[in-house]
Amino acid sequence: MAGGDEPVRGPVRPSGLLDVLGVASVVLDTEGRIVLWSPQAEELFGYPAHEALGEYAARIMVHEQHLDLVVKLFADVMETGEGWAGAFPIRRKDGSTRLVEFRNMRLLDDQGDVYALGLCADQSTVRQVERDVALSTRTIAQAPVGLAVLDTELRYVSVNPALAELNGLPAEAHLGHMPHELMLDTEAARTVEAALRAVLRTGEPVVNRRVVGRTRAHPDVDHFWSVSLYRLEDTAGTVLGVAGMAVDITEQHQAAVAAETARRRLALIADASTRIGTTLELDRTASELADVAVPELADVAAVDLLDAVVEGRRSTLGPAQAAVIRALAVRSAQDTGALEAADPPGHIAHYGPDRLVTECVRTGDPVMVAHVREKDLPRIARSPEAALQLGRAGLHSYLAVPLIARGEVLGALDLKRIHNPLPFSEDDLLLARELAARAAIQIDNARWYQNARDTALTLQRSMLPSHPPVTGGLEVASRYQPAGAGAEVGGDWFDVIPLEGAKTALVVGDVMGSGIEAATTMGRLRTATHTLASLDLEPTRLLEHLDKITDGLDHSIATCVYAVHDPELRQCRIANAGHLPPVRVRPGRPPELLELPTGAPLGVGGVAFSTTTVDLVPGDQLVFYTDGLVETRQHPLDERLDALLALLDDPERPLQECCDLLLRTLHRPENSDDVALLIARVLTPA
Repeated sequence: MAGGDEPVRGPVRPSGLLDVLGVASVVLDTEGRIVLWSPQAEELFGYPAHEALGEYAARIMVHEQHLDLVVKLFADVMETGEGWAGAFPIRRKDGSTRLVEFRNMRLLDDQGDVYALGLCADQSTVRQVERDVALSTRTIAQAPVGLAVLDTELRYVSVNPALAELNGLPAEAHLGHMPHELMLDTEAARTVEAALRAVLRTGEPVVNRRVVGRTRAHPDVDHFWSVSLYRLEDTAGTVLGVAGMAVDITEQHQAAVAAETARRRLALIADASTRIGTTLELDRTASELADVAVPELADVAAVDLLDAVVEGRRSTLGPAQAAVIRALAVRSAQDTGALEAADPPGHIAHYGPDRLVTECVRTGDPVMVAHVREKDLPRIARSPEAALQLGRAGLHSYLAVPLIARGEVLGALDLKRIHNPLPFSEDDLLLARELAARAAIQIDNARWYQNARDTALTLQRSMLPSHPPVTGGLEVASRYQPAGAGAEVGGDWFDVIPLEGAKTALVVGDVMGSGIEAATTMGRLRTATHTLASLDLEPTRLLEHLDKITDGLDHSIATCVYAVHDPELRQCRIANAGHLPPVRVRPGRPPELLELPTGAPLGVGGVAFSTTTVDLVPGDQLVFYTDGLVETRQHPLDERLDALLALLDDPERPLQECCDLLLRTLHRPENSDDVALLIARVLTPA
């Protein structure tokens, strides 16, 4: 109706099921003559209205072989008023035969006159429509996916059993209601209705849009659906409503999430294999483990070792014994109060026997509190104040896994979740244990290496001299710089030995190799040098004896420069065994590398050494050093030696400052070699 009151004017286009069927209407009088003949009848039987009207219907509408039966059925209808239905062949005007479905009934007008109404349709068309309807009905009813039809006001007009079960409401309870009136999840309802309105407005379908929400059937569980929407139109293009299909893909979604989680976990484990243990530095290895765990596994991660383990001792805790724990690394995904509650790196804390981390390191088993309650906080935190901080930060899930290497519990990986809303699960526990197992080996390696390095460094330092700043007419300064934390201590050494007649022996050497072996060899050579120097031997003779001694020390090899300063002669006699040449610094002249015969390293054997005499006057300096000061992998040695000379441009610079300047400028933190540095300046005689 136009405006709701007036009938629609204009030609009527085919738009419905009756048009598809092409139903013909024919009205007969009591004599069986045709008094009304529809256009569809013209098309079905082939006779135009002017030829059919007034004619006996049986003559033009029924095949001659069924004429008697049809006449009898017509008479029965007119007499009894009961309609009949059946299919009869007809002969069209053009002589062709067609099977037609008939419906016949008696009519009365307002004058009491009797007529017969015949409705006719091509039987093949009727059967096709019946099959289509039956197929659609059965398909919709038996479909395992939810199907619904909504009108243009977005109210349900049809719902199949699958959708009724999915929503937890009978199909009839849907009818007349809009989706938001039935759905529990308001956000999901808004999403669906917005999509429905867009489809109605534009006609563009929505295909496989993912919607998440909860239904009355499962009010406590999130479900995921793939929703498709299509606008319904009749053959004339009139919009009838929207058809919707919803497929529950919760299982597929969960499987996809599980697969993605597994992929990310495998990637994390692979990443851990390359990121943890890049050096043999204990603190750095612990930091690498914490970095891997955050934020993929936890919001806050701490790596703690038993203090006894760090010191190189085994630790066994009794049931009533507290754990003395040293924090090595702490990481946080975000700025949170939980980080303030953690032990700072280097801090040593006592955790009572009731604490969860103590239980973890005592038993060697993981401890997980999936849902942390207020009463759990004191057993997690290091102090009551830290427990309050964790509570304010929102700690809701906790996990501690032991770090076990070679059968020994080293400490624990401590994990907390604050911003991540999911509690720790068994899968998280498996991942944490895998990370801890891989990292524990690297941490143990770093621990033993650090202990061995500390031992070697202690031994090395104990063997180095503590010489007076002035001796035999020389002002002397020295430095020893061990290799970077990622490398073992080497066998570099220096010595200042007072001799008879106010003379002074100056020695710098480097034992090839590293660790305790190199430090021990260095100690033997230093002792031998002291003994030989006391005999007042020529530098060449002294190196020859050292060469024989070195050859007997398990095939050790060392380089060495031995110099004897004589203040009375104002000379320095120097012999070199494969070492870098000293630098002479003189006021008013550029620094220079002394031209000395290089000689062979100690331990090679059978090679003669030679002595070079160098004049020295008050103010002159000699700078002795080992290769760790100047050698790098990135730069040519000549370039580095030039840099050394450039830094020695001020003969008046205090020797202690000069030592610091050279180390600060030339020695690289990543250098894997020690540095021994010795500078001597000739003093003016008193």
